[in-house]
Amino acid sequence: MSHSASQKVLFVLAWLGVGALGVASYIILSFHRGEPLNAGWILSAAICTYCIGYRFYSKWIATKLLVLDDHRATPCESHEDGRDFVKTNKWIVFGHHFAAISGPGPLVGPVLAAQFGYLPGTLWILIGVVLGGAVQDFAILFCSTRRDGKSLGEMVKEEIGSFAGVIALLAILSIMIILIAVLGFIVVKALAESPWGTFTIAATMPIAILMGFYLRFIRPGQVLEVTVMGVVLLLLSVYAGKFVYENAAWSHAFTLTAPQLAWCVIVYGLAASILPVWMLLAPRDYLSTFMKLGTIGALALGIFAVMPPVQMPAISRFVDGSGPIFAGKVFPFCFITIACGAISGFHSLIASGITPKIITRESYVRPVGYGCMLLESAVAIMAMIAACTLEPGTYFAINTPSADSAAMVHKITTWGFPVTVEQMNSLAHHLGEKTMFDRGGGAPTLAVGMAQIFSQCIGGSAMGLWYHFAIMFEALFILTTVDAGTRVGRFLLQAFLGSIWKPLGDMRSYPANIFASVLLVSAWGYFMYGGVLDPLGGIRSLWPLFGIANQLLAVVAFCLATTVLLKMGRRRFIWVTLLPLVWLSTVTFTAGYQKIFSPDPNIGFLAQLRWLRLQNGIPPEKLSKMLFNAQLDAWVAGILMCLVGAILLVSALRWIGLLGGRSPLDLRETAPVWLADEILAVERARGGRFGWFGWFFLLLALAKHLSGQTQWDRVQNHPTCCVECSPTKFQGELWAQLEEKRFKSPRCC
Repeated sequence: MSHSASQKVLFVLAWLGVGALGVASYIILSFHRGEPLNAGWILSAAICTYCIGYRFYSKWIATKLLVLDDHRATPCESHEDGRDFVKTNKWIVFGHHFAAISGPGPLVGPVLAAQFGYLPGTLWILIGVVLGGAVQDFAILFCSTRRDGKSLGEMVKEEIGSFAGVIALLAILSIMIILIAVLGFIVVKALAESPWGTFTIAATMPIAILMGFYLRFIRPGQVLEVTVMGVVLLLLSVYAGKFVYENAAWSHAFTLTAPQLAWCVIVYGLAASILPVWMLLAPRDYLSTFMKLGTIGALALGIFAVMPPVQMPAISRFVDGSGPIFAGKVFPFCFITIACGAISGFHSLIASGITPKIITRESYVRPVGYGCMLLESAVAIMAMIAACTLEPGTYFAINTPSADSAAMVHKITTWGFPVTVEQMNSLAHHLGEKTMFDRGGGAPTLAVGMAQIFSQCIGGSAMGLWYHFAIMFEALFILTTVDAGTRVGRFLLQAFLGSIWKPLGDMRSYPANIFASVLLVSAWGYFMYGGVLDPLGGIRSLWPLFGIANQLLAVVAFCLATTVLLKMGRRRFIWVTLLPLVWLSTVTFTAGYQKIFSPDPNIGFLAQLRWLRLQNGIPPEKLSKMLFNAQLDAWVAGILMCLVGAILLVSALRWIGLLGGRSPLDLRETAPVWLADEILAVERARGGRFGWFGWFFLLLALAKHLSGQTQWDRVQNHPTCCVECSPTKFQGELWAQLEEKRFKSPRCC
């Protein structure tokens, strides 16, 4: 047998082995009952699924469907200007894209969906990402790369129609309001009645401001330097929080109720949207990015080291729709609850943002677009494992809203998940909290799971420190998404208002900025505050709205991708995007319909409205607010569905015209610029495997890129920097302008 033939046999045998291990893992996940399942089986199913999906399905899409061509210049090759369009190493682009798409959604959604058991959510995360989420990210990044990095809204307008483009802009703005409201709510539920956690997050504000002034006036642009300083101060604040918790006076000062914290988040969001980016937003973003990536990596290592047993049953009794965390059957609510962990519509905004402007070859679209979404799905799997390693009784006691803890634990025990008040009080004491009852929102549950894994991995009894480190990690980057999202939402709102009255669209006008910021913050703040005051816990209404909004945006992205495939002459293969589109539309519109019209008041907003009108024990003032909230939630769900339904209808009419030959195949790609074979040959010759030192320097380069240091270094070498003025002052102003521009790009959930 020749060498090439033997290599082929080994290749086939290796992949057959991967497939066999994957099948065995799925069988064990599906049929294992009785003793707790080792988390290793979930990990092996995930790894095998990702490997096969990336190696075979994504490669087929790249070569047969999209036909990626490295001879075709990408936008940064054609328009390199050292600012927006910059040629960047493939792995640095990978790291940049993953940092941009990795938000709190894949951490929180699986934790909430665990009420159905570990199996439904795990299966959807794995199957959904390979056939749906990663395909969407891959396709939209490809489309934007071939259109000079145009945004999702611009591409919808050009490829589907102007009407669809306007509707897409309104849909994106509406969806962002729901997104920010839900994220703010999660922070409030994580920090309510928690002096340790509140102190830690409060300390991030002066730390960020100190970093901002340091970068602006003392050491302009030295981001890595100041980030190290910030991370050290941040970890010290977590440790100092323990003394705040143990001191009666300080503990009382930092113990805030949920409504008080909600107002704090609203004021913070407004301030972050109006204040200069360099003062607060940019420094917090540096801290958030590095803490996020570092903690996710540490959690992955911890799970592999501990291989904890999964305590949650494969399928719980709550698949029938009677769940205590949120009501609704496993179909469709498991799928919209998981949301970002399998398919995230918000990723389409990132894939048509900075990434297509810095990617150097079309072949890199596959690892960046498809591969990063697989990695995001792995984060969701880790969150599912962390939640399911808790005792089910503890899990439900943390997440179930109730005013009577004794009655709650009795009810949970009758469900078959034994738990006691003493057990929960002991947990709260070890975590440095006053109570762990009714701490919904997903973040506290994930933090407890992470604390247990880290404690088992490293040893010792520092559960409180690990728990509050996890809370700090979650709240820090959720708040960064809140403030960055508010700022981007303000830009979108001003663009819309400017079409009504031009002065309102002036980005340099402080009155116009403040007016748009107040409007936007009032919108998401109202939803968040209503969720905080909701006696049913808030998460029952807010998270389904978030999931519906997220998945509806994915519907818009798949409409665009399907239209582009038809125009490319790939009508035989449109099932690649059409099947996920049909599934998403079915799931999301079913969930939206049930949230509006279900006769169960725990699910349907209108049924809840009728139920509230029959209640006599609720104070009139509170009752009127609850009635208005239920009506508003129903209207919001209906408006979102109508907006996306209109895009679906316009897209379907466009497809009929394209298939019937009545519409021209007017593909709006940028005219191609072709690269010579010699350029690619030189690039291949320079390639090769990295040694340990190579990977070290690559990681260092990635850290510089994520912090903005690379862009600063480029601008420093730009001729326009050589002017005659005070160097430090000029450099500080220049750095502030760069940060202002950087935060006009969307951030993910």
